Amino acid sequence: MVNGIQNGSLSTRLGIPMIYGIDAVHGHNNVYKATIFPHNVGLGVTRDPVLIKKIGDATALEVRATGIQYVFAPCIAVCRDPRWGRCYESYSEDPKIVEAMTEIITGLQGDISGNSRKGIPYVAGKNKVAACAKHYVGDGGTSRGINENNTLINYRGLLNIHMPAYHDSIVKGVSTVMVSYSSWNGKKMHANHFLVTDYLKNKLKFRGFVISDWLGIDKITSPPHSNYSYSIQAGVGAGIDMIMVPFNFTEFIDVLHYQVKNDIIPESRIDDAVERILRVKFVMGLFENPLADLSLVNQLGSEEHRQLAREAVRKSLVLLKNGKSAEKPLLPLPKKAANILVAGSHADNLGYQCGGWTITWQGAGGNNLTVGTTIFDAVKQTIDPATNVFYKESPDPTFVKSNNFSYAIVIVGEPPYAETFGDSLNLTIPEPGPSTITNVCESIQCVVVLITGRPVVIQPYLSKIDALVAAWLPGTEGQGVADLLFGDYGFTGKLARTWFKTVNQLPMNVGDKNYDPLFPFGFGLTTNPT
Repeated sequence: MVNGIQNGSLSTRLGIPMIYGIDAVHGHNNVYKATIFPHNVGLGVTRDPVLIKKIGDATALEVRATGIQYVFAPCIAVCRDPRWGRCYESYSEDPKIVEAMTEIITGLQGDISGNSRKGIPYVAGKNKVAACAKHYVGDGGTSRGINENNTLINYRGLLNIHMPAYHDSIVKGVSTVMVSYSSWNGKKMHANHFLVTDYLKNKLKFRGFVISDWLGIDKITSPPHSNYSYSIQAGVGAGIDMIMVPFNFTEFIDVLHYQVKNDIIPESRIDDAVERILRVKFVMGLFENPLADLSLVNQLGSEEHRQLAREAVRKSLVLLKNGKSAEKPLLPLPKKAANILVAGSHADNLGYQCGGWTITWQGAGGNNLTVGTTIFDAVKQTIDPATNVFYKESPDPTFVKSNNFSYAIVIVGEPPYAETFGDSLNLTIPEPGPSTITNVCESIQCVVVLITGRPVVIQPYLSKIDALVAAWLPGTEGQGVADLLFGDYGFTGKLARTWFKTVNQLPMNVGDKNYDPLFPFGFGLTTNPT
């Protein structure tokens, strides 16, 4: 497909190659059999830039394996309120961790040399991809975490919390920056000339191109597209160089032509956009190598990349509780036991384990989505052959009591979601999650593994639970979860987000005056490998 579009581009009068971009936000997540890495909320826990760079490197190879040259990643949002449906796309509430994680850019694009000029985009060749720092700026700071909403913060706060990772990205040679749907103090980012042109392009010396989000300029007006000529004038005038026009591109071209002809948009603005887009294409070597390199096809979902994802899962889990008293830890679990129970909606569900932005935009449940290992499969592969393992998605109390289980592993959480569909004012896990916890943990020793895109309401059940693990959205390599539960490796992860007691406390971030969390930022119990 990509080669077909590219051949069309090369056959035009000037033969300028097109650039094709895709949302590869946790691996090459739209493609069947690709390696799905943990979402950013889990990667922030690792605080391991070397690992993150390797994930960027692997993702670049898998994307190039399908002929694509450009990814809309990384998301360097600083999520300040977990009610936001995109919080799992953010590495942390702490800008320092988000800054460290921009190291994924050098994995995606390659290492920039020390003597290159600040702001010049850099892509190391045909095994690498152009990256995109997004969403500029303040996307993670909206009121009550409402997606695409308004970030109310003073200029200093914007620069201290939401801007730092953009500095790092630009120093690392990021090729593109995507503008946020959100507003800053009531002004739409897609129409913000001060932040896009004066600050990003002129002050930070960014020389790559600025891209809109999907229908981003349409959403400058409310309702969207209600004054499209204004949207084009405001968006292009703000300094956006490439516009995502998913449907009616002829309308966009006609209106833009009209505005340039009539000096509504100066031709110098068009020249700036063209220069920036061509600069990225030249730097990437797109003119020399416009077509897919078919020799990379075996990189997709390779064993090496799956092992890397499994390592990332191990390093991203956080052990929040281990035993009803510290003297009697439950983890690591014994591999040899008479009977064990695995329960919960998320125990044997690869789609739930991967979350949103997996094969489809919103993600989906079930095990037919792509190829990987569910946590239940991983448990079966890890335990002693003599151990009997029972699986029941939502067992009733009678079943739990009558089978003489040594212990239970309960795996529950949130269903997949993306963007606005994930906005939540209550942050509860849906039924049958809570009743499964109650039915199982009231009768037998249990470890609860949470598969969620963010901290959720867990305080009401905590006293019943013997051990509690935050596994976030681990992706296709569920074996990484079993590696820790059974002690092949130790838990090392520390929370990169504050875990609240009740939603009434939100927003609550580390360093706040009235900081009273259930589990504080930086918390995480450790275990030794057995």
